[in-house]
Amino acid sequence: MLNTNKYSALIIVDVQNDYCDEKGALGSQGLDTSGVDRIIPHIKKLISTFHDSKLPVIFIQTIHEDATDSEVWLTRGKSNDTEHNSVCRKDTWGSDFYQLSPDTTDIIVNKHRYSAFYNTRLDSVLRTLKIDHLYITGVATNVCVDSTIRDGFMRDYKITVLEDGTAAFSKEAHEMTLKTISDFFGEVANTDSVIEELIKSNKSIIQV
Repeated sequence: MLNTNKYSALIIVDVQNDYCDEKGALGSQGLDTSGVDRIIPHIKKLISTFHDSKLPVIFIQTIHEDATDSEVWLTRGKSNDTEHNSVCRKDTWGSDFYQLSPDTTDIIVNKHRYSAFYNTRLDSVLRTLKIDHLYITGVATNVCVDSTIRDGFMRDYKITVLEDGTAAFSKEAHEMTLKTISDFFGEVANTDSVIEELIKSNKSIIQV
């Protein structure tokens, strides 16, 4: 059961051109990015509702550069070719956000590995804001979203993943990951139910 409260934050993982645009690095390699356009309207609705509720919106942005590209990291995806490792390079169009623009009040956290918690400031930001419940959106459900959820759960954050606010490069990968998350790491919900609870919670806080 959803338990949205004033200690909640919206996390948007890797909604960037190289991951989401059909002309980006992964789309150009033949991966199916069509699922992303279906989730963008839902993420926009969530952003608007979190803003209205005065709750934090945190954009996770992958940035890759020579300084963080270890020898092992360059073999990710069972590939070490130049095209694969051109994903989300620093100061490129590919690393820019896709169809979303952070507000001046939003927080941007850069990451260099799959998980948004690994060697980043995300945990410090959340602790400072006294956040204990994370609403996770973004791509890809089975890689960076999943890695972030697992790390967040291990750090004792309550987790809700948006089934219609996340996407993978195949329906099978998306659905299998949501099943695993539901079984072991958190709650799977849809955008409308989360927004409904946010509005109810907001009204309750105002009345108090």
